[in-house]
Amino acid sequence: AAGMGGGEPVNGFKAATIADGLAVPVVGPTSFAVAKYFVDRTCEVSEKSIAIAMLHLIEKEKLVVEGGGGATLAAILPDGPLFGQFRGKKVCVLLCGGNIDTVLLGRVIERGLAADSRLVRFSATVSDRPGGIAMLTRHIADSGASVKDISHERAWLYSRLDQVVVKCIIETTGKEHTEEIMTKLRDEGYPIDREE
Repeated sequence: AAGMGGGEPVNGFKAATIADGLAVPVVGPTSFAVAKYFVDRTCEVSEKSIAIAMLHLIEKEKLVVEGGGGATLAAILPDGPLFGQFRGKKVCVLLCGGNIDTVLLGRVIERGLAADSRLVRFSATVSDRPGGIAMLTRHIADSGASVKDISHERAWLYSRLDQVVVKCIIETTGKEHTEEIMTKLRDEGYPIDREE
């Protein structure tokens, strides 16, 4: 992108990225010549948007692409810089590269779920008496969510001695469902600290 404005390849490397195939320090002269001829403009997408795009492709299209391949879809999805600009037009999104290892793919899926508000992390203060944590998890289950991870903290608290902070990671169906659960837990009297 940096070189397109200047008319020649430049060192545009910024940082490590999920789209590592696009993170070359300097574009080669042949690739630059082709891009200069065919590319009208460029844009940047966030790591979050790329993770959501890759997750979307896995879930809805049954396609696995690496980050660079998901970047094109990320640009036109909601929160992407080109969202809505092609409404009513036929658009071809190039998807490429399945060169992603399973460990990284697992991280991408988790990050995509978190970015899409389907994997949610929060803390809640509950009674440290028998059944306190069980009551919290019952409210979560009754709301249709699943507890993925839970831990509690007693020693480093500065609240009442009969309370404990429970750190939860839950799976939901999306943003609306997450907000419903947070509202229900607050209505039940749990102080909630949502970590985004």
